[in-house]
Amino acid sequence: MPHLHDAIDFTVDVFVVYKDKVLLRKHDKYKMWLSVGGHIELGEGPEEAAIREVKEEVGLDVVIDDSLKPSYGPTDYAELIPPYYLNKHRINATHEHISFIYFAKSITDKIVQGEHEVSEACRWFTREEIEEHKELSPTIKFYALKALEAISK
Repeated sequence: MPHLHDAIDFTVDVFVVYKDKVLLRKHDKYKMWLSVGGHIELGEGPEEAAIREVKEEVGLDVVIDDSLKPSYGPTDYAELIPPYYLNKHRINATHEHISFIYFAKSITDKIVQGEHEVSEACRWFTREEIEEHKELSPTIKFYALKALEAISK
């Protein structure tokens, strides 16, 4: 998707968990292991973007973990599912992303990459594989391990 703003865009990163493993993909452009994710489109909320991006990139239907969502009875507000984390990171010299970091659960581990979203590699990592993997950035390791801690069963 094209950038919505020259300087900054809002994005989602989704750490998908199936049983005791978390899904990571080798990004085709950046050649590094990342979560599934992408840009939040106009007219779309962050949780909608998270579900859409996972479906487009790896063909999985997921449920976003909503354990952080407030519950206090009827109201005029439509509460969104809060992300577990937020970060801002530079993409290039003139562009940044603010990322909503979500954790989600899948009922299957069968990955089907979309025709426009093809990664060099997609795989499910155990906790031990994440801890030992030399190519994973400290940030990705942190989020992946937290996702496993929060929702793996």
